[in-house]
Amino acid sequence: MEKGGISEPLEYAMLTNEIYKTWSGMTAREYKDFKGLRKESLRDNMTDIEVALTNVGEIATRNIARKENPKGLKENLNVAKRGGSVAKETRDAYEKEVNESAISMENALPYEYVDKKLIK
Repeated sequence: MEKGGISEPLEYAMLTNEIYKTWSGMTAREYKDFKGLRKESLRDNMTDIEVALTNVGEIATRNIARKENPKGLKENLNVAKRGGSVAKETRDAYEKEVNESAISMENALPYEYVDKKLIK
């Protein structure tokens, strides 16, 4: 289903990356590398605050898009960046109050790699 001129999985991935990059400073791949993940789900391995910030960015992006009806990748990337900025402002406020980073190397699921094979 095409929304706002976006229909390709790669385009959706680019929008998701823009949201992540704006609030966390990392693309999804960089975030997975930071957490030491290979093929595991990034979201499944986020802490509660990381999931919450991702949700804030995605919800803000969706709601901005509903109001403005962006067309094409360029306009949608701008909306994704703005939605990610809402999450970044939320992250900044959270970190100021709790005096620690919202971004963690901690994984929700324990993984250990031995000789490039996953052991749970």
